[in-house]
Amino acid sequence: MRILYVFPHPDDESFGPAAAMARQRREGHEVHLLTLTRGGATRQRHKFGYSVDEMGVVRAAEMECVAHALDLSGMRILDLPDSGLKELDPREIEAAVQAELVRLQPDVLVTYAVHGVSGFHDHLVTHAAVKRTFAVAREEIPRLRRLAGFTISTEEAKGGYFPLSGSTAEEIDCVVSVEDVDLRRAHAALDCYVTFQETIEKTGIKEFLGHEVRFELFQEEHDPVLDDLFSALPGGVGESRPHSAGNGLA
Repeated sequence: MRILYVFPHPDDESFGPAAAMARQRREGHEVHLLTLTRGGATRQRHKFGYSVDEMGVVRAAEMECVAHALDLSGMRILDLPDSGLKELDPREIEAAVQAELVRLQPDVLVTYAVHGVSGFHDHLVTHAAVKRTFAVAREEIPRLRRLAGFTISTEEAKGGYFPLSGSTAEEIDCVVSVEDVDLRRAHAALDCYVTFQETIEKTGIKEFLGHEVRFELFQEEHDPVLDDLFSALPGGVGESRPHSAGNGLA
């Protein structure tokens, strides 16, 4: 199976579903990552005296380390404006995601759930753009059959270093269990972000990441929840593709 993760910034994957990505690679799936910006606008740049462009170059280099740590099948980093996605014509973002979908022909597409976990506007814009792109692309790409939104539970959200948003048990459709080896790869990916080590330590993200990674599934309901993003894909033999209903990502 082939899966494409789409996030706005470097480190979104490592603060998020990296352990699930590591498990998927360990099981032989193709795992691709598309990052919309180079993340150069982060305030961390001031500590190093970097301009936005210089910080973007540094963070892109750090992501090459992440690709190795997670054994990614492929990775692309775009240069859309960090912290400025809300000012873009959304069609520009959608076109970039569509191009990657056409190129890769994935079975599953993943981005943030509707609340973006942190609530940062780049996360929210990415969710909306990816969801709309999926709604169109699944009519044109037969292999593309699922949109998943990375999330955390409402209980986990209460324990975050920053204010976080989570999903209720009713909204969560898939819980991927990961092993220690997968968590070690996720920690190694976090270690790649040398310029963010102070934030990584302050947030305690390595301790926060657990053995379960949660997802909402767009226009799908599963009881019991799925344990794999490739299980019970819509549109399989004898199944029809949903176009409405279900708890969805929003």
